[in-house]
This record gives sequence, structure tokens and C-alpha cells, in this order.
Amino acid sequence: MSGGGLLVAGTTSDAGKSVVTAGICRWLVRQGVKVAPFKAQNMSLNSFVTREGAEIGRAQAMQAQACRVEPTALMNPVLLKPGGERSSQVVLMGRPVGEMSARGYHGGRQERLLGTVLDCLERLRGTYDAVICEGAGSPAEINLRRTDIVNMGIARNAGLPVLVVGDIDRGGVFASFFGTVALLSPEDQALVAGFLVNKFRGDVSLLEPGLDMLHGLTGRRTYGVLPFRHGLGIDEEDGLRVSLRGTVRESRVAAPVGEDVLRVAVCAVPLMSNFTDVDALAAEPGVVVRFVDRPEELADADLVVVPGTRGTVRALEWLRERGLADALRRRAAEGRPVLGICGGFQVLGEHIEDDVESRRGQVEGLGVLPVRVRFAREKTLTRPSGEALGEPVEGYEIHHGVAEVLGGEAFLDGCRVGQTWGTHWHGSLESDAFRRAFLREVARAAGRRFVPAPDTSFAALREEQLDRLGDLIEQHADTDALWRLIESGAPTGLPFIPPGAPA
Repeated sequence: MSGGGLLVAGTTSDAGKSVVTAGICRWLVRQGVKVAPFKAQNMSLNSFVTREGAEIGRAQAMQAQACRVEPTALMNPVLLKPGGERSSQVVLMGRPVGEMSARGYHGGRQERLLGTVLDCLERLRGTYDAVICEGAGSPAEINLRRTDIVNMGIARNAGLPVLVVGDIDRGGVFASFFGTVALLSPEDQALVAGFLVNKFRGDVSLLEPGLDMLHGLTGRRTYGVLPFRHGLGIDEEDGLRVSLRGTVRESRVAAPVGEDVLRVAVCAVPLMSNFTDVDALAAEPGVVVRFVDRPEELADADLVVVPGTRGTVRALEWLRERGLADALRRRAAEGRPVLGICGGFQVLGEHIEDDVESRRGQVEGLGVLPVRVRFAREKTLTRPSGEALGEPVEGYEIHHGVAEVLGGEAFLDGCRVGQTWGTHWHGSLESDAFRRAFLREVARAAGRRFVPAPDTSFAALREEQLDRLGDLIEQHADTDALWRLIESGAPTGLPFIPPGAPA
């Protein structure tokens, strides 16, 4: 017998679907329910490698952590990794299967993947008591409904009840809720059970008359009003949409242990991927992380990070156009700390031979590390572990570039020359002892009296964050009604709201 299920949809992108899904998962697992997350199709530059070597969205990996289960490719069978405005790499069951334009994907390929997606969902439902599914964008994207496999397409085929999340902090949430339902076909509307308000500030009693009116207009109830809370975002999905200018990653606010803070500048390269790597730095008391796009913003930085990217050659050109390339070379020559991760490691090398990603052939790198990179058609997807700076360290690799290291001091799979470091390993800074050793090296080189906190546990902070999400659901949602939805499906007799989807 298949387990229960629920689809968490949203009125818009970034309405809070990922957070709500993780919160419901954590609430359920604390009730003793065996639960798994699922997202049929994800578009994200932030991805993760499972233990079996499959690439999935980081949000689904984080939701699996909320469920206290190991993430697998079944939880995110289709991942789209944008390579520009109009094309993406298609990752199917954790492995890349080619590049495709948006027109080509929505013109037929997506629809053909429905069987794979439904099979993955059914396998999860056969193993778990409940599967909490996350939609994408809005279910009312009427131009894409015919080929939809992630919102109402999967809800209809799998008989899932749908909970629509709206971000009230943006405004217009009542119109968004009503309009979302009213643009669906009668068959789709029959599965939309109700709404969940996200990011509410103020007195809920002032909102309740509107919720009553919404119930009267749609025949659908609101299952909860979640208050606005700082620092609750889990790993973002789409790096193309996130505005990074002046952004500081959300983290604990804590005074430094030593006398000085440590300033980290992250170059906001195009098609930035896995910028979640710096979350572990931002979690350290006294470490200030900001994203930058001008060379003068590197002047007071104690550490500059060049992060991963889905467009290594494009990022290299961007660094040169902005004057950041020269600033990075000067820093390296002066012995001021620079860390390149994955694509950021590749641009710091001598040259790149790329007939796969950009198809630009041989391109000169910044030349600050003795490394030559050749892009292979087969993608490296591994979960390495080892030792660096005398401490154990784990990470994960996601890259086409194969690095030939010609000198320097060994550092993870890359190298170090002076205070310039490079590695393909994502996630290495989440290893607490290694991160502290690395920050001590950076502080010495920068002349800062910064001392890493001796007890910061990144894994514990993640768990604390997930528990806070579970608390939000438990304290501010009607959990009895949510469980009835998951167990029994959408209520019968939900009214049709005209006009419905266009013919």
C-alpha cells in the first residue's frame, strides 16, 4: 500500500515552498512518521552529490536531512542547471544527459519524463509513510500546463492534495491565492485543498477577516499563518534569481572570540553555483561574508573566495571585464589569501581547454596557480574525504574540468601557492576542525587577531535551523488538518472557481 502524500505549491517562485516542505518533513519525523521529500523537476545551480554519486538539488538534500534520511536521486529525478538565459544542462536520475533549450525541453522532452517522475514518486510512497512533494514556480503557469510534470501534472497523476503557499511579505497574497485557483481547470482545482500564509508580520487577528472572506470566495480554508522569522532560509535553488549585490548570507549574529573580525569577499561571478559553500564561513562568530562585483571591494577583504560556476570561461571573462582579475593577481602576488572552489579554482590556473561547456577551446587563466584544466564530457560526481591542515575533511565534487596540478603544495585535490588555495571540493568548509584551521591560516596571513570559536558545529546549526522550521509548522499550522490531507487526500466537494484554465 502506498504512503500518503502532499504537494506544496506556491503562488510564485520564492514563496517559501522549500522552507515549508522542510518544515512539514521535520514536524512529521518528530511525530514518528517515516517521511521523504520529493521534487520532480528542479531548476538550480546549487546541487549536491548523494552517496551513490547522483547529482540532485541542494534543497532536496536539505529536506532529506529534515526527514533524517539519506538523500537519493529518487527525491529529485530531474535537475535543470542553467547555462545561460535560454539553455540548461538536463540531469536525469543524477546524471547529465545533455544540454537543451527551454523551447526544446518544454516542446516534448519534459512530457516524456512524466513516467520516470511518477515511477520515482511511487517507489518512495511504497517505502515511506508519507512523501512531501515540492512544486516549482506557480501551478497556474497556464502556458506550461500541457507539459507540466512538477505541479498539477504530478498532483493529477498521483492523486495528491495540494497546499498553496503565499508570501504575504510581498503583498497581494489574497489576490494571488484566488487567482492561482481560478486559473486552474476544474480537475486541477478539485485537488487544491487550501492555503498557507508565509512570512506574516503583526497581529494575526487583523488578518483573520481576510482569511474568512477568502474561504467564502473559494470554499477553501487556510491551514496556517507562519510568522516572519529571520535566518530560516535553507539552501537557495536558483542562483540566477538571487540578487547578490550587497547581500550577506543569513547567519547567527555573534561577537568575535578574538579581538578582530575576519572579512570575506565572495566574487559574484555569472552562473554562480554552490555559493552555499560560504555558509559555513558565515556561521562562524566574527566572520563577515559579503558578495562583491567591483575590485575596490576586495581592498579590505581578509579572504577573497572565487566560487563555483556553471560557466567557467564566462566567469573568467567577467572577472577581466570588471577589473577583478587584476585585483586577484595582485592579491596573490602580495600573499593575501584567495580561495578558489571548483570553477573558481579553474580560473586561477594557467589555462583552460574547454570544448564541452563554452566550446571556446584553449583560454588563458589568471596564472596564479600551476594548474592546467581540460574539460571532459563525463562529469565528475564524487564524495571525497581526506585530510588537510592536519584535520579530517569531507566534501563533494561536481565538475567537467579535469585539473592537472603541476606544482605548489598539495591541498585537497588541488594545490596551494603561498596564500592562494584551489580545490574542486565543495562543502569542505563544513568540516569544523578543518574550517577552524583554515581560518587561523587566513587570519595569520591577513594580520588579524581573529580567533575561530572552538565550539561552532555547522551540522548542529543546520539541525537547529531545521528544528526551528518544524517548530513553525507545529506551532502555527493546523497539523491535525495537515495530517488528514496527507493521509486521505483533498476534501471532496471543493467548489469550482471560474473562469478556470483557458481551453
